Amino acid sequence: MPSLLQNLWFLLVAVLFIGFFFLEGFDFGVGMSLKTVAKNEEEQDALISSIGPHWDGNEVWLIAGGGAMFAAIPYWYASLFSGFYLILFIILLGLIFRGVSFEFREQMYTSKYRELWATIASITSFIVPFFFGLMFADVVQGMPIDAAGDLSAGFFDYVNIFSVVAGVALALLSYMHGLNYTRLKLAESPLVERAKQQLKVLYPVLLLGEVAFAVSLYFFTDFFTTKPMITLILLVVIVGLTLLAWFTNVKDHQGWTFMALGLVIATVVALLLIGLYPRVMVADNPANSILLKNATSTPYTLKWMTIIALTVVPIVVCYQAWSFWVFRKRIQVGGDEKYGN
Repeated sequence: MPSLLQNLWFLLVAVLFIGFFFLEGFDFGVGMSLKTVAKNEEEQDALISSIGPHWDGNEVWLIAGGGAMFAAIPYWYASLFSGFYLILFIILLGLIFRGVSFEFREQMYTSKYRELWATIASITSFIVPFFFGLMFADVVQGMPIDAAGDLSAGFFDYVNIFSVVAGVALALLSYMHGLNYTRLKLAESPLVERAKQQLKVLYPVLLLGEVAFAVSLYFFTDFFTTKPMITLILLVVIVGLTLLAWFTNVKDHQGWTFMALGLVIATVVALLLIGLYPRVMVADNPANSILLKNATSTPYTLKWMTIIALTVVPIVVCYQAWSFWVFRKRIQVGGDEKYGN
């Protein structure tokens, strides 16, 4: 069995990724809605301004998660980043182009090019969560890994029913999370009303997607045989939180809706990581799966990293909470607030 420090660092990596998908999830959703909800440049400006002070800070959770994995669980990092090199490269390009699209759009003086960069922001905001969902599904369902921990897979090992369902599910959750954030952050306007109307249609779609995800989980992973009780409990929690988000959306309780759907995203990621444990990479041949107890750095390294993490992480969390408090004011569509000013 893994040691206390090994378990602690697996938990910390899990928390960092959950924090990333909760926080960056609504950024992705807002990015997608630039082309699906906004009808003019003023509305696009308001959407970008709503995440302008936060999106790059939210990405720090991903950097911290990858850094923690590299330093604390290096064999996991090595196998994941080499085996999923192309997928991670696409994710990286998506993050880069999404980031620069906000800045370049701000510098364009013609509507044609501003609209081009808005389109790029919208497309890349879909690509990143979709490929993250694809990768996470592949990791837990089992990949062709040899005894040395090297992954050699073909196209259909990466792209299959389960991975596509997971990718679409995470992208849809992010989109809806962004719509909820839009309703929470922007003052009442036709843009906010369109977001509300879309959510009314999307909640039943999301519930159907969760059923498809649960069925795929049964057929493509060993979650129901190795951890049946916790898997069922978390699936029930996911559905329950989705129903709560739907109900509070109808009742116009925007804060509760935002938190409930955000917790759906967090629970989905937690379910995948709990099902993965005590492995860090699942092989199609169980004997070749990479176990947490064999994948971490030395106890001495983990000890000092724990001391540093327990010092730094609370500071980062407090700073980010303060940032959200400072920029808590609702944004008026067509108002003076503008990202970059």
